[in-house]
Amino acid sequence: MPEAAPHATPIVSIRPIEARDDARMAQIIRTVMPEFGACGDGFAINDPEVDYMTRAYAAPRCAYWVVERNGVVEGGGGVAPLEGAEADVCELRKMYFLSSMRGLGAGAMVMERALAAAREFGFKRCYLETLTGMDAAMRLYERTGFRRIDAPMGATGHGGCNTFYLLEL
Repeated sequence: MPEAAPHATPIVSIRPIEARDDARMAQIIRTVMPEFGACGDGFAINDPEVDYMTRAYAAPRCAYWVVERNGVVEGGGGVAPLEGAEADVCELRKMYFLSSMRGLGAGAMVMERALAAAREFGFKRCYLETLTGMDAAMRLYERTGFRRIDAPMGATGHGGCNTFYLLEL
């Protein structure tokens, strides 16, 4: 039997988050955010839901997916109603990938699933917040049709973010 090629394409899959993924996603979020200076108050790194993602995304009109490569979770992203906003606005949330996963199209795949779910949940607009320096993410958002807006919406509690986007679904 021939051996696998040393540079075989890794198998990437996306699936809904499960309780067994909570600790790994918390670790990923707490690894990625400091890469971009997103530490301290006002950033998602301190959200209580980071340690209990399955609980947070089990609520109505919420969904979260993890991305695995060769069976190891390396990132994820989700969608949920935007706190403090109209009922037809959701938020693209907690979309973080380890550096080993970036550039492979995983972000686009997760975003496609999240936006499809948002439409199924009846949302009409999708909001997101990010941080200057997350340039690749911002390019993805803009390619997907998100447009920059001047001020934050809702009550995310992420006062450290300084770039805001909105997409008409």
